[in-house]
Amino acid sequence: MAYISNAQNTLTFGQRFEEFRTRMAEATAKRKTYTRTVSELSNLSNRELADLGIYRSEIKSIAFESAYGA
Repeated sequence: MAYISNAQNTLTFGQRFEEFRTRMAEATAKRKTYTRTVSELSNLSNRELADLGIYRSEIKSIAFESAYGA
């Protein structure tokens, strides 16, 4: 059985923990963007949404795309 080197094996615990914190901060920021977008669009009237060309049923998918990309 061959041993395959993994770059993560060379990282210290502190470096791995810092990467974890960075990923968690990014995930939190994306979730906040999603939640804020859903909230703001949900607070619009049907007329305002129609002016923007958005159906109420599209709000969550628009928010997801806004936060996480296509």
